[in-house]
Amino acid sequence: MTDEHPLLPQIRAALHTVDDPEIKRPITELGMVDDVQVDDAGAAHVRILLTTSGCPLKGPLQTQVTNAVSAVEGVTNVQVELGVMDDEQRKALRTMLRGGIPEREIPFAQPGNLTKVIAIASGKGGVGKSSVTVNLAVALAKQGRKVGLLDADIYGHSVPDMLGVGDARPTPVEEMIMPVPAGDLKVISVGMLKPSRDQVIAWRGPILDRALTQLLADVYWGDLDYLILDLPPGTGDVAMSLGQKIPNSEVIVVTTPQQAAAEVAERAGTMAAIMQQRVIGVVENMSWLETTCPHCSETHKVELYGKGGGEQVSKVLTERLGYDVPLLGQIPIDIELREGGDTGHPIVESHPQHPSAQAMFALAAAIDGRRRNLTGQRLNLQAV
Repeated sequence: MTDEHPLLPQIRAALHTVDDPEIKRPITELGMVDDVQVDDAGAAHVRILLTTSGCPLKGPLQTQVTNAVSAVEGVTNVQVELGVMDDEQRKALRTMLRGGIPEREIPFAQPGNLTKVIAIASGKGGVGKSSVTVNLAVALAKQGRKVGLLDADIYGHSVPDMLGVGDARPTPVEEMIMPVPAGDLKVISVGMLKPSRDQVIAWRGPILDRALTQLLADVYWGDLDYLILDLPPGTGDVAMSLGQKIPNSEVIVVTTPQQAAAEVAERAGTMAAIMQQRVIGVVENMSWLETTCPHCSETHKVELYGKGGGEQVSKVLTERLGYDVPLLGQIPIDIELREGGDTGHPIVESHPQHPSAQAMFALAAAIDGRRRNLTGQRLNLQAV
């Protein structure tokens, strides 16, 4: 066994001065320093493990590590390699950040839990995903189901305002958080946990992951038939984290008739499949506008955003995933639907007879009437 290079202790000490730019603690404490080597010529090689491959601050972190090690007398060159923590390393980091206390169990991920967890996803913003989420949850509740609604759109949490509870705050009981009642729903959102409405959320990596765990595990949901989650648009950290935390959750993809929106929506469905979640269907929002013709006084459907996007996503995902991904519904444009989101009165409550509300009720009935299919699901079975 060779003796340790005399520069190694100094390099490790220099690395201890580098803080993770998000967690604000030394990278040496966080287990991010995976390997340090230095050769006889003084050339140093440092391997740093990022909490997530999509870390937006990996450039500044790499620069800080390079500068800190370069300042060590005797070091002639620095090479910084960036890797990514595995699941066990991330779990150890989260436990350390909690002061050695293991994470609470997420009830929806436990064997035998009967709550159906459905995540509403979209490839991009602006397709009305949150409107669909809110109205679907209310429609399910009106059919006599016990429904919880989790606004997991960490950066664009609009669900509380859409339900008229934007200023409400959850009640803490011991180490639990009681969700906010909104009519027949139980609702929680990171927006309800902020000190002020105008505070900006800028979380990534383990902090974002921990926030999602808290919303799932520390909230006392009680017995639910459905837990509906409003995901952020795209295929980022929250979508991946949810797939890991609740592997048997199911996904509905929301798109619009536009071809450009449909192509992006396909990625959201593919990401869910990669995380071993089952995509149970597609919802096409803003499908058409019903208007009365000033010439013939008859009602016509005007397809403002084209047509066929929902069918395209359904067809592509069915072929790509190897099982049927149906088009569950088409939601027409309705000015009362938009106004309901602004005023906190979902259209299924305020104007249940309108075409878009009826489409939401039909969507809820289709979801509630389906039998759970195990195709594409992770079964949590162990050999004995």
